[in-house]
Amino acid sequence: MHNHIALIAISLLVLVYGLFSGLSERSPISGPMIFVAVGVLLSPLGLNLIEVHLSADVIRTMAEVTLIIILFVDASLIEFTKLKAVLAGIPARLLIIGLPLTMLLGTLAALYFFPNQNIWILVMLALILSPTDAALGQAVVKSEHVPERLKESISVESGLNDGISLPPILLCIAVLASGGSALSGDGYWLTFMAKQLTIGPLMGAFVGYFGGKLIDYATNKGWMGHVFHELSAISMAILAFSLAEVFHGNGFISAFFAGLMLGTKIHLVRERIQEFGEAQGQLLSLIIFFLLGMSIYIFSPYWDLNTLFYSILSLTIIRMVPVLISLIGTNIDFYSKIFVAWFGPRGIASVLYMLIVIGELGLSGHENILSVIVLTVLISIFSHGLSAVYMSNKFKHP
Repeated sequence: MHNHIALIAISLLVLVYGLFSGLSERSPISGPMIFVAVGVLLSPLGLNLIEVHLSADVIRTMAEVTLIIILFVDASLIEFTKLKAVLAGIPARLLIIGLPLTMLLGTLAALYFFPNQNIWILVMLALILSPTDAALGQAVVKSEHVPERLKESISVESGLNDGISLPPILLCIAVLASGGSALSGDGYWLTFMAKQLTIGPLMGAFVGYFGGKLIDYATNKGWMGHVFHELSAISMAILAFSLAEVFHGNGFISAFFAGLMLGTKIHLVRERIQEFGEAQGQLLSLIIFFLLGMSIYIFSPYWDLNTLFYSILSLTIIRMVPVLISLIGTNIDFYSKIFVAWFGPRGIASVLYMLIVIGELGLSGHENILSVIVLTVLISIFSHGLSAVYMSNKFKHP
């Protein structure tokens, strides 16, 4: 019965929200906000119509596929001719300086607010809340008022920091699961992380470039229908992810590079791939936010002042100070720096990594720390959603 109610609720939500989606893009009320709110309403915190189990493999798989498609599509929107300049500019500073500083500052703050917790759990918390979310940044990335340089920087940062954060998160999980014995050995984890960060980009570039070339060839020969132009978005994204994982690379980085190196030169084909992938990614992301809203009742009893303070700091000082430091010396104005620093929303990636923790370590005994992740994502959905249109419009010329 619960499954049918959930399907009815999701179907109605997608239909009704779709009717007003154009208005939503111009208003402070975003899709994730609506889907989370309805999820809470239908959960045991509200009408008690649906109860969700976060340990279910299907939810984790759905979150993985969602992130894979979003990364692929967002990367495909970056013009290849600007690729070198984009990767070497602001995104490089954000990833090389800003991201490690965010992880460090997040760990130090966690040690202060949760002194009784295991150090590895606190490091893991900081790592999970370090990557930003491409899905929640759509209103900013799509805005016609935000300079292209800033939109591309935000997209590239959110596309790559997810994959960069994953190997150390897996290390934390392994240490916690083994009681510390995972650290002993002959440098296995250094080799593992090196493979993650090299094989992933190579596999993704291979799939994206040659996959696009094959699509162009088949299209020019008249072999390929337009429906399969669209379906190829999902197939290439998942193929890049899976191949990288088989060879011990990072699948999320691979999916991003597949989109970045997408080899098709036919404009209409690229447009179809992007539009279909964007539609599927948005649908799946809204479903994830709906499920998140339904699961809040599991974590809300563990929220206290320390949880609230850390969540707010994670979205402000812990994120913004490292970003502002990383942008010292760049030729962008102060408002642009504040804009980039603020728009580091937490969403699908943090939820996915939390699901991985639950799958590997279990929920019992980790509710306190996992509740911090849920509250941070929840605050981010509303704070970044409410501010996106207003702050983007500030770039309008007088």
